[in-house]
Amino acid sequence: MNSQNLPFALTRPVHAEHVRLVVSDLDLVSRYYRTVIGLELLEDGRSGQILGTGGRRLLTLVHDPDARRSPREAAGLFHTAFLVPDRRELARWVAHAAELDVRLEGASDHLVSEAVYLSDPEGNGIEIYRDRGPNEWRYHDDGTVQMATERLNLRALIAVATDADWKGMADGTVIGHIHLQVGDVDRAESFYRDVMGLQVMARYQGASFFATGGYHHHLAANIWNSRGAGARPAGTAGLASYTLRYNDQAALAATLAAAEAQEIPTQSSAEGYTLTDPWGIGITLSP
Repeated sequence: MNSQNLPFALTRPVHAEHVRLVVSDLDLVSRYYRTVIGLELLEDGRSGQILGTGGRRLLTLVHDPDARRSPREAAGLFHTAFLVPDRRELARWVAHAAELDVRLEGASDHLVSEAVYLSDPEGNGIEIYRDRGPNEWRYHDDGTVQMATERLNLRALIAVATDADWKGMADGTVIGHIHLQVGDVDRAESFYRDVMGLQVMARYQGASFFATGGYHHHLAANIWNSRGAGARPAGTAGLASYTLRYNDQAALAATLAAAEAQEIPTQSSAEGYTLTDPWGIGITLSP
């Protein structure tokens, strides 16, 4: 993707980039992300698969046939949010889902975006959304952004779709944000704001939304199902880790310094630096 054509979300100092899921039935889950969501198979290995669009890696599926289904109340993934290039592409995906009789779990107008929600066969949440232009967003005096959850008119949205055959997610689709289930929102704020250096962009009851550079959110954390949850149980399917890309190397240095100051272990890897959040979810900080 040409850097000039990047969505606003990816031009910010830090943004979400990649999600890694452990799945017990690789064939079933992979087929769902390819046929329903529309991702491409980029790599197929003995331990799993990498899926994406236009050569961009978005999702790794790690195969563990012995992995247990993660309890609904456990910390982990609420949803992976795939950001499509525009409203027409969102409409085309919704029309495709309707043709397949895919069960949607929600459809909302968030003022900053329009989104539909569903889950993969192993219960991992998915959001497909498009952003309105940042010039259409409204910010409060404290820098937070106005968001809401209003009904999305799917019939009107589908009317925007063209008759062209749907051949998968459009090139330019990216991971716009990652929404987590955590055990405590205040603790999540302390970690994502004070260690990771993200700004709190909005708060709902039981949830906080974090970003850099004025985006509405690159990460979110809620306790709607998981209040009081501890570290993720070993041997469970679901979210293993995710990647944050640092466009601003000063921001990366500040995050590493904050982690060291709070005695949070970090390790250097081929992809950058790795650490875990307070609930045992892995994070790769990619320069």
